[in-house]
Amino acid sequence: MRTEAPVQVIPGDRPAFDAAMHDLVQDRVAGRLFARDHTLWGPAAESEASKRLAWVDLARTSRAIVEPIAARRQALQADGIDRIVLCGMGGSSLAPEVICADAGVDLVVLDSSHPDAVRDVIDTDLARTAVVIASKSGGTVETDSQRRAYEQAFIDADIDPATRMIVVTDPGSPLDEFATERGWTVFRADPEVGGRYSALSAFGLVPSGLAGVDLEVLLDDAAALVPVLQDDVPSNPGLQLGALMAVAAREGVDKMVLGDTRTPSVGFAAWVEQLVAESTGKDGTGILPIDVGSTSAPNFVDATNDSMLVSCGPAEGAPDASSGWSAHVDAPMGAQMLVWEVATAVAGRLLGINPFDQPDVESAKDAARAMLDGDTETWTPDFVDGDVQVFTAGDWLPDGTSTVAEAVRALLGRLDDEHGYLAVQAYLDRDRDAVVTDLRDALARRTSRPVSFGWAPRFLHSTGQYHKGGPAQGVYLQVTGAQTQDLAVPDRPFTFGEFIGAQAAGDAHVLGSRGRPVLRLHVGKPEGLATLREDVG
Repeated sequence: MRTEAPVQVIPGDRPAFDAAMHDLVQDRVAGRLFARDHTLWGPAAESEASKRLAWVDLARTSRAIVEPIAARRQALQADGIDRIVLCGMGGSSLAPEVICADAGVDLVVLDSSHPDAVRDVIDTDLARTAVVIASKSGGTVETDSQRRAYEQAFIDADIDPATRMIVVTDPGSPLDEFATERGWTVFRADPEVGGRYSALSAFGLVPSGLAGVDLEVLLDDAAALVPVLQDDVPSNPGLQLGALMAVAAREGVDKMVLGDTRTPSVGFAAWVEQLVAESTGKDGTGILPIDVGSTSAPNFVDATNDSMLVSCGPAEGAPDASSGWSAHVDAPMGAQMLVWEVATAVAGRLLGINPFDQPDVESAKDAARAMLDGDTETWTPDFVDGDVQVFTAGDWLPDGTSTVAEAVRALLGRLDDEHGYLAVQAYLDRDRDAVVTDLRDALARRTSRPVSFGWAPRFLHSTGQYHKGGPAQGVYLQVTGAQTQDLAVPDRPFTFGEFIGAQAAGDAHVLGSRGRPVLRLHVGKPEGLATLREDVG
């Protein structure tokens, strides 16, 4: 049974929370948001906000594409094509992945630059595969590289790419022009919807609908909550959740630990991570969401004093949080996504930041491009321990360090006991190298501090913004590994292996230049990851 209200909040400081709610209601923030008032976040944000608020109407406006999506799905099925692969990054891939998982529908998500991962997806059931290429700008390098590889695979198999390639992008983007010239199916998204607020736009609906999700139900669930979310009253769940996040962060409780009460988890917290971290983690402030999977996982259990606990899903699995900062969110998927989008916009107003830009995401992209172009020095290891090359960014490793264990101990020694966090970043094959996911729980127990885990490069379009733009509280552990076999990116001067290596080095370079300690452990053989897991954890 679901809770009566979609959001239940327990503020650790009731007077501060009530004061924030009073201001939000008095300032008519909810009504103004749904009226697309771009002045809500201050003068500095007005230009960006003026072209990023169409998401508040998507439960209504997106209905226009439901029938075209259904027609394309029927045409594919008539041709024996029943496997849908999505190539996209950030919100463009995370929202459909969660929507499909929640609906019990199969969708293959390719959001990796790792050559083994790309090859494995492309080499599987090509004859019955259609591919959705999703990029708002039309120039996302990861997605463009995947598109090139898939197009070449279809050509090599004597399959016309125009019968299999489906594009979601903004009108007039380079990808729109490219695909239109070739006769591909193109769904043009509303350009006034930002990427991470696009769950109910074409970016969320096209791959989900092609895979078999009932889009009418998804949109109906969201639409049913719109009257509640736009009402300027203290019971508004979007205002309550946004106020809880922002007031907690202002009082130093700036880690939001997310646990899913569903078994198995549908990965909803990963979508929340990119929405909240990329929207709030800037100007030295923000909220760090940490997906721990289950509400029984370390960091949710034995939580730190600077952590707010948020459970998502059926109430039966929610913990009894009678004190401290906590919340439980339970609603159908379409409604729950809209609640979180509203809450994140509200939190941005209270924190005094623009929730619609991502200034520090570009810095890592630029650094990766410089690496690929040879415009920076080659990143050389500090030392080698057996089969593991050890690299650092930032001047923090003690002289004489010569083993992986010593380097990890030194990195963890940089953790602030009151406000620090550790981010584990895996530039690996998400399917083959899943053994490293255990590192999060092991290191959370070892450090008694919040520990996040992110697959690269997807986290670069998610928590990567917070890592560089949020408070300087983090230390960073990169895990990279040798590929089984590299893979060329057609008509580009680099391979997938070179690309993911440049992404790791580029992000580490930016973090190190900002005083964030980075330790990179490069494992020479895939089978060495299990040993590394034991050594590090």
